[in-house]
Amino acid sequence: MNAGLAAVRAGIEAAEAPADEWAELQPLIAKIDAHPYPIEALPTAVRAAVQEVAGFVKAPVPMIAVSALAALSLSIQAHHDAERAEKLSGPCSLFLLAIADSGERKSTCDGFFTRSIRDYEAAQQEAAKPVLVAYRSDCEIWEAQRAGLKEKIKAQAKAGKPSAGEERELRDLDKSEPKPPRVPRLVYGDATPEALTYALAKQWPSGGVVSSEAGSVFGSHGMGKDSVMRNLAALNQLWDGATLPVERRSSESFTVRGARLTMALQVQEATLRAFFDSTKGLARGTGFLARFLVAWPESTQGMRPFTEAPANWPALATCNDRLTAILNRPVPIDDDGALTPAMLKLSPDAKAAWVAFHDQIEAMLSTGGELFDVRDVASKIADNATRLAALFHVFEGSIGPIGIDAMESGACIAAWHLNEARRFLGELAMPAELANPPRLESWLLDYCRRERTDKVPTREVQRCGPGGLRDKAAFAEAMKELEELGRARMVQDGRKKLVQINPALLVGAAS
Repeated sequence: MNAGLAAVRAGIEAAEAPADEWAELQPLIAKIDAHPYPIEALPTAVRAAVQEVAGFVKAPVPMIAVSALAALSLSIQAHHDAERAEKLSGPCSLFLLAIADSGERKSTCDGFFTRSIRDYEAAQQEAAKPVLVAYRSDCEIWEAQRAGLKEKIKAQAKAGKPSAGEERELRDLDKSEPKPPRVPRLVYGDATPEALTYALAKQWPSGGVVSSEAGSVFGSHGMGKDSVMRNLAALNQLWDGATLPVERRSSESFTVRGARLTMALQVQEATLRAFFDSTKGLARGTGFLARFLVAWPESTQGMRPFTEAPANWPALATCNDRLTAILNRPVPIDDDGALTPAMLKLSPDAKAAWVAFHDQIEAMLSTGGELFDVRDVASKIADNATRLAALFHVFEGSIGPIGIDAMESGACIAAWHLNEARRFLGELAMPAELANPPRLESWLLDYCRRERTDKVPTREVQRCGPGGLRDKAAFAEAMKELEELGRARMVQDGRKKLVQINPALLVGAAS
């Protein structure tokens, strides 16, 4: 009887409780927080250009910075390599990966920063037109001469006469086959690894895959189960600057020597998850992902009111003018078409800073260490820091060895990307039902702080929320978890459905 009365009293108290009273806040699964992009670490002219573009395009700043870094890499990689220590040297090329939904305006950002590169390509192709015309004529002459010699040899053989002289002429002629002129082509869209390696070997030894829809790269035929291992290994070798023999059964085999490759890709999270699943661990097991500087920025969609384009772009013009000056330098390329970039070394204080950064990372790779779960990515991050430092050094027109300022800036940006890789790979390793609640909460908190509210219309989540959580079923499942933990709840305002965030989360009282 007493138990029954207690239950009734509890029900009355619950009914009379204030509407805004929350259940006890329960902890959510541990997650790694995003850090602000260290824009101050970029070279002054690059930083100003990124901020100028951000003011108009309103894309996430890390995505704009990725576009800028890709332009630096693509412009400079043919001219310089970097040595971080004795016997440890390599290209200054970057592999960059932005994980974001379509519509984040990456292609627009790329367009701003690759303008000088595309102008350079167009100018080089225009200048090469007379050379290409002469090459085609030389080919026709050569083919006619060869056909004539072959006919003579056939006639001599038919008449039973010796043809040693004609045969010698044919051998000599074969040695003088006209070689196609090498005309710079730097920017590729969604090229497959097979097409890319051929272009680097036969056309121009420096290039970049710049794509805002990299699903066609990750989901291409070249990434099918029969060829993915070979193609991932090829891309790894290109990042390393290694010699790459390509054996073909049905067409000409060739070797890629002294080539440099930049990759700057945007891929949707669902596509990347599918790629990881389809390759059954090869994307990480081969070290492919480890070579990328990853960015996983919060979306700005829904927060981009129209702005008229500025009348001029002084900061962007300064940045592009500097890239044009670098592109117009003579490319160090040998008679076989291989690049021979000049080697940049670290100054003594830059070397000390690099060693300290390397050792700091290394100390966190052991079992139980902070970076143990991403040790594949972390093991390459000191190399990437040097690559960034070399790019900054050259872009700023510095002379001599790479200085400590460039090295510290490179390490700062590389460390930011390492944290982004930890964030993404940590969630990638979780099933969606565990990963989605913290992703939803993070997005809701960001919205509430920005809009100075504690409620978010559900239509906003479905319109602009995290990828995968715009689906009603996935959203409902994630909300159920947040409600059970006292972190958020569904409320009604007339006909509107809203998500209300526990105010304790907004004031930082608990997490």
